[in-house]
Amino acid sequence: MQLSGITKQTVTHLVIQATVVGGFPIAAVAASFRLEEATISSINQAFDEGILNSEQLVQLYLNRIEVYDDNGPKINAIRTLNPDALATAAALDLERQLYGPRSLLHGIPILLKDNFDTFDIPTTGGSDALAGSIPPDDAFVVNKFREAGAIILGKAEMDEFAISGSGYSSLGGQTLNPYRLNRQSAGSSGGTGAAIAANFAVVGTGSDTGGSIRTPSSFQSLVGVRPTRGLISLDGIIPFALSRDMIGPMARTVTDAAIALGVMAGFDPNDPNFDTPVPVPTVEPEKVYTDYTQFLELDDLDGARLGVVRNYFGEENGVDPEVDQIMENALDTIRSLGATTVDISFETDFLSTMIDASRTIARAEQKPYLEDYLSTLDPQYPDTVEEVISFLESPEIAESDTPSRIIGTLQSTSEFGGLDNPQYINVANNVIPNLRSVVLDVFNNNDLDAFVFPTIGTFARPLPGTTDPTFVSPLGAPPIRQVEFASLLGFADVTVPAGFGKQGLPVTLSFTGKPYSESTLLGLAYSFEQATLFRRRPRTTPPLPGETIPEPGMIPALAALGLGMAGIKLTKQRKIAKSDAKV
Repeated sequence: MQLSGITKQTVTHLVIQATVVGGFPIAAVAASFRLEEATISSINQAFDEGILNSEQLVQLYLNRIEVYDDNGPKINAIRTLNPDALATAAALDLERQLYGPRSLLHGIPILLKDNFDTFDIPTTGGSDALAGSIPPDDAFVVNKFREAGAIILGKAEMDEFAISGSGYSSLGGQTLNPYRLNRQSAGSSGGTGAAIAANFAVVGTGSDTGGSIRTPSSFQSLVGVRPTRGLISLDGIIPFALSRDMIGPMARTVTDAAIALGVMAGFDPNDPNFDTPVPVPTVEPEKVYTDYTQFLELDDLDGARLGVVRNYFGEENGVDPEVDQIMENALDTIRSLGATTVDISFETDFLSTMIDASRTIARAEQKPYLEDYLSTLDPQYPDTVEEVISFLESPEIAESDTPSRIIGTLQSTSEFGGLDNPQYINVANNVIPNLRSVVLDVFNNNDLDAFVFPTIGTFARPLPGTTDPTFVSPLGAPPIRQVEFASLLGFADVTVPAGFGKQGLPVTLSFTGKPYSESTLLGLAYSFEQATLFRRRPRTTPPLPGETIPEPGMIPALAALGLGMAGIKLTKQRKIAKSDAKV
């Protein structure tokens, strides 16, 4: 079809406009970035489009921390900031320009729980006893993060020595839940949970002995991964109970958690896990993967077989009725996506045995393994648990409200007798292997891909001294600890947001699988996440000015400027054409 001269001219003009506007330095008119709920993917896209660099990104997160953690609602999620974060970001920006990114985490700031060793930032375990302590080197996973180009933005608050689960330490005080400021953030990774929920960074790390990744994730609508014990090295992590300890990522999306897990996982000959009396579950090498994002498919729930652990449902089992209904709705969604659910129930005595075994492990292991860690620190810090207790009981420290339960727990472990206690030896050598065998038989006999249940049976607990209404378990409800399948037996667990209650408080669903089933569990969680998209930001920490790039009001101006430049360019081209025609 032939075009008239006027039509050709108009088309040419529009093409030039599109070309100029599309190539405008701010990338400008079409591309935009929002810090709120940003993901690793959206950040990398903004990097690639040239509308954001790492130094700007770090500053945006520092702005949020200043407003919402130091002032404003004072969430108190951050223990220490890295003074070199901006300089590191600038160096990584230059490296990206010259050589390209090292990984998807190149130039992206992350937060570490304050029991991850860093050679350049204090690692305190939340305790006055270790205030200012600089470890001799990085933890194995911290070094892996740095090699991947991630920026250590700082350290998050935590319960003192990872004891208890309220989000309180004598060194840092109480961390608040950004979804409701009179509620706990949970622990012991409550600082990380509150920080990632409040958009202080894109990814954080936690450690988990008895639910310390999963509970804060549930209370703050996050994806938390408690990996198979042995998948990630515990070198350079302040221990609690080493045969139950594990570390993992906490993020706002399954994809981001999967990316971080891939960086963290890997064999380390110095992993103290391999020296613990309770052996690491064995598995064929081909079942262990690094790039977990390859297993995230929308239809992963289609055809899956899931065991619904009914011990962890129902008010009679201590579960908040509102949480119970949210979980039943989640199960309906899971079935609608093609999964088959099978009700599973364990004997009450079996579950009680798991709880008792966990207590025995903690009492026996904390003293010897904590003292192994203390021996690596500078001489001015305590060498023994008894010295830690003495320090915390000193008048000048006692005035800082060190919780009595922290000292009480340390005293209990000091008196238990360590790894030589016959009760511990029996649990390690006989009880745990038998428990693990029973659970594996349930998996295999029912051909299950995973267990599924509410991560925690309640919403976030009120802060001490508050009267905010909350569910109280009825008298006679059996003690339940959903976390023990992974914590005690070394299995894998992935939590994913499952909804919100009437008071705006979130809960999560847990997928627990056999050892080294992270690829399967992440796929199931991703399928559920993408079908529901329950995650939403807290209202207490809204976006700040400057967090949308370019600012919405600038887009029309940029468009007009782009069109104006196109018109100027077109006019110049016409003048040149006329001049050439005269010649």
